[in-house]
Amino acid sequence: MQSSSNHLWQKLQELFHSDSLWVEISIIIGIMFIALLTARLIISYLSSHRFSQDKSPSGHFIVEQIRLPISVSIVLFTLAHIFTLTNFSDSQLLLTHDVFRSIDILVWGQFFYRSSRFYLKRLSEINAQGSIIKPQTLPLLENISAVIIILFIVYLLFITWEIDMTAWLASAGIIGIAVGFAAKDTVANLLSGVFILADSPYKIGDYIVIDTGERGKVTHIGLRSTRILTRDDLEVNIPNAIIANGKIVNESGGRDVKSRIRVPVGVAYGSDIDLVSKVLVEVAQQEPEVCKDPEPRTRFRQFGASSLDFELLIWINDPEIRGRVKHSLNFAIYKRFAQENIEIPFSQHDVYIKSLPENVELTPEEIAKIAGLGINTPQPPVAK
Repeated sequence: MQSSSNHLWQKLQELFHSDSLWVEISIIIGIMFIALLTARLIISYLSSHRFSQDKSPSGHFIVEQIRLPISVSIVLFTLAHIFTLTNFSDSQLLLTHDVFRSIDILVWGQFFYRSSRFYLKRLSEINAQGSIIKPQTLPLLENISAVIIILFIVYLLFITWEIDMTAWLASAGIIGIAVGFAAKDTVANLLSGVFILADSPYKIGDYIVIDTGERGKVTHIGLRSTRILTRDDLEVNIPNAIIANGKIVNESGGRDVKSRIRVPVGVAYGSDIDLVSKVLVEVAQQEPEVCKDPEPRTRFRQFGASSLDFELLIWINDPEIRGRVKHSLNFAIYKRFAQENIEIPFSQHDVYIKSLPENVELTPEEIAKIAGLGINTPQPPVAK
C-alpha cells in the first residue's frame, strides 16, 4: 500500500515538472476558476454588506452590473494565454487576441451604457435646483450619453484592428460643417430647446405671454418648438430659438400660482373718492373667484385729462380665469356706480367751423341753420 502511494506521488511530480501542454492548460484553467470564485465572493460580499440595496442603491447597481464584465475579462484573458501555448502562427495569435479584445470592449461598453442610464435616471429623480438633469431633459441626456459611449467603443475597436481614422474624422468634419450651414436654424432651435428644458422657465400647464403678444397654456415642450393653446382654442407652434431670445412672461410662475389683476376705473372730477374706493373694494369682495388673501385694494393713480384714475387690484387662483373675472368685475362696477350716482366720464369734443368753402350750394333750410350757428360765409349762399 505504501509503495503504491509513493508510486502515484512520483507520477504526479513527473507530470507537473514535465513540459506537457495539457498540464499547463489545466493549471491555467484552475487559476481561472480560482480567480472567478474569488471575484464572485468579493462581489457578493460588497453587494450584501457594503453596498446593499437599501443603504446604497447606486453602489449596489454598479456592483451587480460589474459582475459580468469582470468574469468575461478573466475568461478571455485565460483563453488568450492558452492560445499562446499552442503552435499557432503569430498572425493567427494576433487575430485571436484582437477578437478577444473586441469582445471585451463590447461587454465593458454595455456596462458603461447601463450605468450611465441608471445614474442619469437617479439624478433626474433628485431634480436638484439649477441642475441640468431633470425629468424633462432625461431622454435627451440618455441619447447623448449613448452616442458618446458608442462613438468611444467604435474608436477603441478601430484602434484594436489598427484602422486609420484620419480619413473618417476628416469626412465627419466636412459633413458636420455642411450640415451645420444647411440646418443652422434647426440646430439653433435644438440648442435652445435643450436650454429651455434645462432652465425650465415654464412647464406644461403654465400660462405664458411671449413678446409678440401670444398668450396661452403650454401644452408641449419639445426640442425644436413649444406649443401653446390660446383662449381661442388655437394651438400656436413657436420655435424655441424665438422663445430663448425673447421675453417670456410666465403668469403661473413666481412664489405662488396666484396672480394679480389690475382693473382701471375712471370717475368724474368732483366724485367722492372715499366712496369710490369703498365701492370698488366691496364689489371685489363680492366676486366669488377673487382671493380673500391677499385682500382686494384700490390705488388712486393720477389726475387724468377728464377723469380721476383709480385701479382695483385683486388676486385670482388661476391665470386661466383672468378674462372672466375682469369681465364680471366690470359689470358689477358699472351697476354699482349707477346705484351710487358715481359718474364715469367719457371724452367729449366740440367742433367749431370758422367758415365755409366758396361756391357751396345750400338749401334755405341749411342757410337758416348756418345763420343760427353763427358761421360766416364768404359770399351769399346760392339757393338750389
